[in-house]
Amino acid sequence: MIWIGIFLLCAIALLPCLISLRRTTLLRDERESAFALHQAQMVELDRDLAEGLIAPTERDSARLEIQRRLLGSDNMAVPAARKGCSTLAIAGGLLALPLLSVGLYLTCGHPSMPAMPLAPRLAAAEKADHRNDDLINRLRDSLQHIPADDPNRFQGYVLLGQAEATRDHYAAAAQAWREAIAVRFEPELAARAAEAQTMADGGHISAETADLYRHALDAAPADAPWRMAVQQRIAQSEHQ
Repeated sequence: MIWIGIFLLCAIALLPCLISLRRTTLLRDERESAFALHQAQMVELDRDLAEGLIAPTERDSARLEIQRRLLGSDNMAVPAARKGCSTLAIAGGLLALPLLSVGLYLTCGHPSMPAMPLAPRLAAAEKADHRNDDLINRLRDSLQHIPADDPNRFQGYVLLGQAEATRDHYAAAAQAWREAIAVRFEPELAARAAEAQTMADGGHISAETADLYRHALDAAPADAPWRMAVQQRIAQSEHQ
């Protein structure tokens, strides 16, 4: 079944190239190009005469000049036609691409290997989540026993907030970062805590969260790259 899919994908990928290659016309030599140009000029002269843009005498003199050029182009050498060979080479190269791809796949891949069932993968992911939950819970419990004036308490809650935010647990991340800024206030961390709380509330900015945004903005350096984003959040809170 996999081979049917592989050949179908190859056909779909090569079909536009083959169609465009088939529709490509052979390049004309200089004599054919000149003949086509002169014919177009003759048609244009007849059209200008019919519309009254030129006089019959002007048309006749122009026709004579075109016919003279046409006779001169008849003496041009005809180059050897090589477009057909290059077209066959391009078509052969395009058809060789899927064969080379299949050969590479047979060399490095395992087409006979069955697909891994979904249930074991879900079970492994759930087991990993439980293991992460245990680690985060142990970190949270250990932080509660650290004295408030210990510098490790600040760093521990920063790491806890990052771990919770990575798992999209924004309410827990906001709470952890609030504990961190309670130990030592940092404006950027305060803005991150307010943003996490906003995401936890589905985009709604409460009065408490807006105050945290303002506090972070007041203490932020003038060149802080996140100042504009905080200002937008404050303006959003005022128009909710």
